[in-house]
Order: sequence, then C-alpha cells, then structure tokens
Amino acid sequence: MFSQEKYLKALNFAAKVHGEQKTPHGLPYLTHITSVAMEVIHACEESKIDIEKADLAITVALLHDTIEDTDITYDDIYTTFGIDIAEAVDSLTKDKTLTKKEQMADSINRLLTKSYEIQMVKLADRITNMQKPPETWDSEKIYNYHKEAKFILSCLKNSNAYLSERLENKIAEYRVNIK
Repeated sequence: MFSQEKYLKALNFAAKVHGEQKTPHGLPYLTHITSVAMEVIHACEESKIDIEKADLAITVALLHDTIEDTDITYDDIYTTFGIDIAEAVDSLTKDKTLTKKEQMADSINRLLTKSYEIQMVKLADRITNMQKPPETWDSEKIYNYHKEAKFILSCLKNSNAYLSERLENKIAEYRVNIK
C-alpha cells in the first residue's frame, strides 16, 4: 500500500521535532499526528489511491504541523523530504501574520490550489480534532470551532468522499458540546 521506510522517516522526524509537546488534552503530540496519518491511511485504502499519492498524503499527514508548531522551517522540510512534501506542509501551515479569522480562509485558499491528497490531510486533521473540547475552552470557542469545521468541510468535501463523510459525522457528534 505505502512505503514503510517513508512513513518511519517522517514519523521519526516529527517525533523528534515535536519532542515534549502535548495536545490540549495533555497527551503526547505524537498521538495527534499518528491519528491524522491513520485517517489518511484508511482513506487511501478505502478510496484505492495509488501508492505514490498515498505516500505523499501519509508523509504530509505526519509532518503537517512541523512548520506551524515547531522551530522547523520550510527549508528544513525541503532539504529532508523534497519540494513536494515541503510545498504540501507549507500549504497546511497557518500564516500567523494574519488574524485568526483570516488564517483559516487563507489556508483553505492555498489548499484549494493543491492536489486532493493534500486536501485530505486537512480533513483528517479536523476529524482527529473533533473530539470533546478541552475543559479550558469557553462556549464561544467551541461554537467557533464547530463553525470552522463546517467551513472546512464545505470547501474540501470533494477531495475525498470517505473523509468528507467522516468529518460530517464528527461535526454532527460535536454539536452536543455547543451550549
């Protein structure tokens, strides 16, 4: 299905650079990136995506937060993984010079110029994040996160039917958290 060597290279790189980072729920950050990769792997199998495209999507899933959440740069990804991976990870990285509201629209606009397997990573990322919100989130943040998930789905739903259906179900389940 996909290259175990490429998977391990990306996983080891991500594990090293994310280091001691935690998810908002206090779990090692590696659980997040491997969960995103798991969603992408299953979608690739379910959708019969060819090996080369699956390798790209899975590698990007493992690296999707490296530029945004660590000291790693585009050049670091480019040097280690090549231009295709670097461009894909960069397209999933929020531009922190923009306002919070502008960041998602900008990210989606950049993703819409990329191939469907890169867009799949964004769907998988949001699927993984659509769990019970952290205790520290207020009702407005929970509502906005739900709204943002619907926006992501509306923009990227044509990239992969399987992941779109998964995200649609997660959005419906997440509604119980809105007060």
